[in-house]
Amino acid sequence: MKTRTLYIFLIAMSFFQFLFAQDIIKTEKKLDSLFQKTAGKQMIQNALFRVDSEALDFQKSWAYGQFKNGKKVETNSPFHTASLGKTFTAVIIAQLVEEGKLDYDLPMFQFLPDSITNGLHVWEGKDWTQEITIGHLLQHRSGLSDYFEDQPKTGNNMLEVAFEKPDKFWTPQEMLDFYKAGFQARFAPGTDYHYTDTEYLLLGLIIEALEQKPLHEVFQERIFWPLGMIHTSMHLRSQPLEESATHMTEIYFGKAEVSSMKSLSSDWAGGGLRSTTEDISIFMKALFEGKLVDTKSLEGMQNWTPASKGTYYGYGLMQWRIRELFPLLPNLTLIGHHGFTGAFMYYCPELDTYLSGTFNQSEFQKGSVEFLIKVLMELKKTKTDSQTP
Repeated sequence: MKTRTLYIFLIAMSFFQFLFAQDIIKTEKKLDSLFQKTAGKQMIQNALFRVDSEALDFQKSWAYGQFKNGKKVETNSPFHTASLGKTFTAVIIAQLVEEGKLDYDLPMFQFLPDSITNGLHVWEGKDWTQEITIGHLLQHRSGLSDYFEDQPKTGNNMLEVAFEKPDKFWTPQEMLDFYKAGFQARFAPGTDYHYTDTEYLLLGLIIEALEQKPLHEVFQERIFWPLGMIHTSMHLRSQPLEESATHMTEIYFGKAEVSSMKSLSSDWAGGGLRSTTEDISIFMKALFEGKLVDTKSLEGMQNWTPASKGTYYGYGLMQWRIRELFPLLPNLTLIGHHGFTGAFMYYCPELDTYLSGTFNQSEFQKGSVEFLIKVLMELKKTKTDSQTP
């Protein structure tokens, strides 16, 4: 009797495994259709997407479009990560905190020369610069303006200047001088939230001051090389361990193709990396599996403050709460980061799934979020079906 029962059990398990495999095939086809349909929108010239689902034991990479020379974009083609780089900078800061070289509550002026910090934050006639902490910088609560998109007192912001001077290579000091020459503070430190690359410029300078080496070398030694991210580097400042078979995918700001502009160097510690979807997935897995920072540090990076409806910001990490965006949808979250170019890297803890990619179109940031939510719905359905006898 026991032998017969075991035999029936094994047959049943084989049957359920077969059904699960069929569900995965269906899911793969649905995701392929969803990605191709989304990437096929008129404004998008090329796109990359990767799923790594631990819960479903499923991995898949997609590519869409072609380069201007007519060659097809490949799944291992590198792309400009835009603001995904903020998480990398935040990880370095967390490592330095673990090593006792920093603390989130310490004022940032202690780690930078007076020439940088003097008069950096003046609000309502008072200089608040010495009140800005490392934590404020990480969480966009310093009150500093964004040199990229905010409007200065006179002239243009960096996004506009980048088009005016496409061949200009920007050093961190020049970016800081650009900020100090034209921008004003927005609120007292710690009293509000405002997303700004200026803070991550300062964090990059702090890292260089503590490590006594260029930021791109710190990234290489602390993250890229130990994790085997052989196709990742700081764009225009360093080379990856191994060059990809194709060059970096082209970026579009509306109809304008901008990937060859040297002025992209103005995106530095806040997002100046180039990588692949596979390397980004390696990074995210390492972060959430405790290979880059310890559990306490990762929890600290997820000290959320409200950013906008359904969106929260920690220390270099964003969180999307899907049900707050759309009340009828499941209670799922995405933790990671988004970029101005439609780049993204997220972990969904409820589905134990990593998502990475880009649409390389500055006008498709909202669309890329909607795409990710649809992906989650498909993956959740597959997971639910697999758990149903």
